[in-house]
Order: sequence, then C-alpha cells, then structure tokens
Amino acid sequence: MSTEEIRQEQQFVSLAHERLDQLRREAEAAVSATMAQVSTGRQARVERDIEVAEHSASLAALNAADSGLCFGRVDRRDGVTHHIGRLGLRGGDAERTPLLIDWRAPVARPFYLATGYEPMGLRRRRHITTEGRTVTALHDEIMDLSDPTRTGHESHDADEVLLAALNSARTGRMADIVSTIQAEQDHIIRAPQRGVLVVEGGPGTGKTAVALHRAAYLLYAHREQLAKRAVLIVGPNPAFLGYIGEVLPSLGETGVLLSTVGELYPGIHATGTDSPAAAAVKGRPEMAAVLAEAVRDRQRVPEKGEPIVIAHDDGDLVLDWDTAVEARHKARETGLPHNLARPYFAFHVIDDLTAQLADRIGEDPHGGPNFLGPDDIAQLGKAVAASAEVHSAIASLWPPLDPEEFLAGYLADPTHLDDADADLIRRSGGPWTPADVPLLDEAAELLGADDSAARAAAEAERSRRIAYAQGVLDVSYASRTYEFEDKEDVDADASEVLAAHDVIDAERMAERQEEADHRTAAERAAADRTWAFGHIIVDEAQELSAMAWRLLMRRCPTRSMTLVGDPAQTGDPAAPAAPGAVGEGGDFWQRILAPYVEDRWQLARLGVNYRTPAEIMDYAAERRRRTDPGFTPPRSIRSTGAAPFERTADLADVADLAAAEVPEEGRLAVIAPRELHAALTGLGGDGPLDLSRPVVLLDPRQAKGLEFDTVLVVAPERMPPNDLYVALTRATQRLGVVTPASATPSPVAAG
Repeated sequence: MSTEEIRQEQQFVSLAHERLDQLRREAEAAVSATMAQVSTGRQARVERDIEVAEHSASLAALNAADSGLCFGRVDRRDGVTHHIGRLGLRGGDAERTPLLIDWRAPVARPFYLATGYEPMGLRRRRHITTEGRTVTALHDEIMDLSDPTRTGHESHDADEVLLAALNSARTGRMADIVSTIQAEQDHIIRAPQRGVLVVEGGPGTGKTAVALHRAAYLLYAHREQLAKRAVLIVGPNPAFLGYIGEVLPSLGETGVLLSTVGELYPGIHATGTDSPAAAAVKGRPEMAAVLAEAVRDRQRVPEKGEPIVIAHDDGDLVLDWDTAVEARHKARETGLPHNLARPYFAFHVIDDLTAQLADRIGEDPHGGPNFLGPDDIAQLGKAVAASAEVHSAIASLWPPLDPEEFLAGYLADPTHLDDADADLIRRSGGPWTPADVPLLDEAAELLGADDSAARAAAEAERSRRIAYAQGVLDVSYASRTYEFEDKEDVDADASEVLAAHDVIDAERMAERQEEADHRTAAERAAADRTWAFGHIIVDEAQELSAMAWRLLMRRCPTRSMTLVGDPAQTGDPAAPAAPGAVGEGGDFWQRILAPYVEDRWQLARLGVNYRTPAEIMDYAAERRRRTDPGFTPPRSIRSTGAAPFERTADLADVADLAAAEVPEEGRLAVIAPRELHAALTGLGGDGPLDLSRPVVLLDPRQAKGLEFDTVLVVAPERMPPNDLYVALTRATQRLGVVTPASATPSPVAAG
C-alpha cells in the first residue's frame, strides 16, 4: 500500500486546513474590529450589529467544518482532479483558485453517483478518512478499468467506507452522512425545491439524514430566497430535535428553525399531556368546523321580545332582535375573521341606534319631515359611538376574543361534540398540551387579530418622531440664520453652505432613528405565527394529526415541502390512519395531502436499510407479520452475526441486565411502555432525557427516529404493533427482548 499517496493527500488536507484557519482568523478579526467601532447613532449601531452577526455566522460555519473538512477526491478522465469537502474553499491567490469543492456543488455530484457502468467521466473515486487533521486511510474505486494506474489503495469492497461508518459507535447525537451519501439518497437530496416531495422508507433507510442534507442543499442552491424566508424543520419531540441538532451546523448551516408542532405557537409552552383518546379527538379534521361553530356561538343576539335597553341623555335606546340579526348578517357577509368583522357589526348597530335617536329628536309634532340635517345626524352618530353603554351592549353580543381565552373557555365546556368526545377533552385550567397548539392556531385564524389600535399607536409614534425631527431641523435653521446675521463681514459664499434641512427632511430624519430588526430570519419566524417559510421539512410525518397539517400548511403557502415518514411506524392515535394500518404507500399520503395539493405531489421511496443488521430486521419483521402477514421490511445491507436474544426477568432486574449489555463504546437504550417506567428503577428514567448518557430509558414514541448500539425492549406484549416495530428497529448492533416474569398479555397487544 503506497505511503506516498497518503503523504500527498496529507499535504493537501493540511493546505486546506491552513486556508480554513486563515479564513477563521480573518472572520475573528472582522468580528473584533466591527465590535470595536464607535457608533454614535442608533442606525449606525444597528448596522454594526448586523455586520457582527454576519461575520459571526461565517465564523460558526468555518468552525463547524473543521472536523472531516476534506473527505473525497474525483479524478476525471480529462486529467482534472477535484477534492470534495464540507464547504467550498478558494485559495488566497489573486485568482482565488478553487481549492476544495463544496459537496453540494454540481461538479461534486459524480462523487456520489458514478458507477462502473456509468462513470460520469471519472476514472477514479477516492474516499479520504481522517482523524482530526490527519489522513488515516484511503479507499480508491476504479471507474475506468482501461486505466492501468494503480495506487495500492484500491478497495476490494465498494461499501467499505459506508460499512465502517454504519458500524461506528453511537454518541447520542446524529452524525451527518455527507461523505457516504448513496445514489438513491442523492437524487432525493437534490430534487427540485418546488412542490411537495414525500420520502417514504422503513427503519434505518436514512430518511432523517436525507431530509437534513436536503435542507443544507436547498440553502446552498437557493441561498438568497431561503435566507429571507427561512427553512422550518419539524420533528416529533424535543429529544429528537436535540438528537439531530448538530447535523446542519456541521454542514455549515445555522439559519434553520427546528421545532415540534407543539412549539409553533409563539409564547406557548405546551408542557401538558393528553390521554391518547383526548389527543385523537383534538386532532380530528372535524375540529376545524367545531371551533368555527363555537366562534359563531359567541356572536349573539338578544332574545326575541327581550331587547337590550341602553340609557341615553335623550332617552333610552333599544337594541332589539331584528337589529342585531341584521347587523350580524352584514358582519358575517364580509367573510372576515371574528375580531375583524366585529367593527362591521358595531357600525350597523350604531347606525340603527343613531337613526332611533335622530327620529326622536328631529320628530315634528305636527307630522312634518325630520328637521335634522346630515351634519346633525353625523354629530349624533359620534355621540352614540362614544357612549360607554353602547360599547358595553355591543361587547355583550359580539365580544372581542383572544385565542387563548377562547380555547380555554371552549375546553372547559366543549360544544358541538357528542357527549363521549366532549368528556374526553373537557379540562378546566392546567398547562397547554401539544394537541392544543393546532387548536390555538385554528382559533387564531378564526378570530383574527384586530391590530387597528396597534397601527394607530405606531402611526402616532411615527408622527411624534417626525415632529421631533422637524423641531431639530427648525432649531438648526434658526441657529444658522442667527450666526450669519450676527456677523458684519460675511463671506459672499456663506449662503451656499448646506445645512441639515437642505439635505434631509423631517420624515427621512425620523426614519433613520427607528429601530431596525436585525434578528435572523429563523428568529423572526419563531416569534411570528403568520410567518411564511420558504421550505418546510417534516420528519415522522405519518404521526401528524389533521389539525397539525392545517397549521403547517398555513406556514407554507407555496407548498414547498419535504415530508419523510413511514406509515408502518404510525403510532399516534391522532394520526390520519388508525395505528396498525400499513402498506398503504401512496394512498396513505394522498389522504393527507389531497385537501391541500390534490394530486400535485411526488413520492420517493428508500428501500435499503443502512442501520439495522439483517438478523434484527428479520426478527422485527417476523414479529410484525403476526398482525400483518403481508408485511415487507426494507432490505438490510449488513449482517453482524448477532441474533436477537430473549429473556424473562423481573422488572427490578432490568437495570442489572442493561448494565451487563452496555457496549464498551456507544449507547444502550431500554425501551418500555410508559406505564412501566416507574418500576424500572436504576435507569435514570425520573430525570430529563439525556441521549448522551450510556444508558437511557424511553418509551416507543420517544424512540422514534433515534438509534442506539444496543437496545433492550421490555414488555413487547404490552406494545401496539406499530410501536413494537419501532422499538425493535432502533439497534445498530445488538437487540434483546425482555418479558417481565409476571407479565400478562395486554388488550392493546392482542389487537
């Protein structure tokens, strides 16, 4: 094996790192220099802060790329050689010669797609393995068999680098796959941005990794557009988001918002828990109509024959059923949300009450015409509109509603549901739950935000700023005039000297003093319920309820989305299909997407299982076929020789069994039904979930999307089929199944 080849690659890798270090020093210097700038004005300070943020983001990307900076090389038949890395680097020469090619660039694509049958112009592909900044191994693949050149690093197994990555110990944090992207994954990663792309695949097929690398690719290919609108990545739970949180920074991308559905309503922290049955009711698509009816219920009218009598200086005013019904009809005709339609209701009521008052005051006792003119009636209308009693009457019939107060009131007394469903979701007080958040979002859409007061306040503040700026200019002008008038010998050209009022008016001067919003797009999006994202990626998409889909579709009017999931792993009772429904493929996704995009979406399938060894996958598939005889699992590409083992043990002994199975390197997970966690002592299940610990305790829902070196599944007979399938397919090396000594089959598992 040629040490000269390794030496040459080491020289290049060292050169690339030297250039990276130089760029980091320049970025650090730019941050320091910018922060040291003395900024006397508010606008200058804002511009400085923006510049600091830009330099800091660049520095973060450079720091993240340090590990595994260069991982590949392609040698083309025309003699051109390109090194492939985490980001693109140019040399420090005047021509800025390309040094390292970004893995997302078109010229890098043959590194992922070329084969001996379709070499894509390559004669050789090289995988470069490094530890820190040291080259430790080379793996060459010959694409042009007619080329006699050999390096001594030719790999006998084309999957050697991939298998090494798959067999490496887990750390509790997901690693990127930038150096081992497979051809079927690359096609999905680089698919066009527009439209809805569904990526379906079984456990271990790399759905999550593909989705994250797709986010990085889209940000590279559509930087200007997506930097303004931001990319949203939705995960099933906070533990999962923590697990994937380092992937995009390692690829140089930090401007992405990671969130669960329960975190997508600004200001709400959904820490409560619903029963599965209650979550299922809240997630039904019918809840949109139910809430709409509940809002209409708050648009009331007086009972017939029981009008509202409003005291007035010129005699009582009467707001009766006919008047209120007509006003309500006119307001609803606008099609506006409740709070935005409310002024129309108020206008009609005030007009009617004004007419009553005008008829009374202007009445001719001899039967002649009303002697009040239009100006008189207008003055009466202003008086009626200013009446606190009138406003109180209007508020009693069409009250202004806040989404949180409205939904809290609805959940305390649910209506438009049958008694059983109403009892399931009835709740007085307590924290919001994740299933409440889509309902809050729906309520906010139905109610609308009447921002007229805020806009009036903003306009008043703007007028105040302009008036202040005008005062400053007036003082400047007066001082300059006095200065010249006070001198006896004034230079003839003195009158040509420009003063402040000559180059700027009060309005522009006021605008310069306004605070600029220099938060990142992701930060602004997180605080704005109505934000429209440039692209949304949803992981474990099969778990979302119909109401959650309504929320997400509002966040992306362009329907530029990537959805990844597996119907066979559906476990949430609020999901569109009942748990246990598998093998539906396109039909499953069509039912979800049809209300929003009809049939204008694409389905891509991943069929290769990279994570789960064949022995474990065969075991999981056999268990799955007990409830679904036609089930077909993804194909595993590797085997460890370690068959899953089964044990019978007391729950109190599971901790000792886990301690004996902890790998020397890597992580072990104990996956058990939530109701058994209290009995599984010694596993740290009472504290916050920390995936970096050697041993973690989870339930099947928490384990979605995660992977561990060794997994112990406890009480499989108490898990629904889909949840059991998830639990059995989390291991990358070894699987154990523990049946409690006193276990009895549960009704759930039997179904």
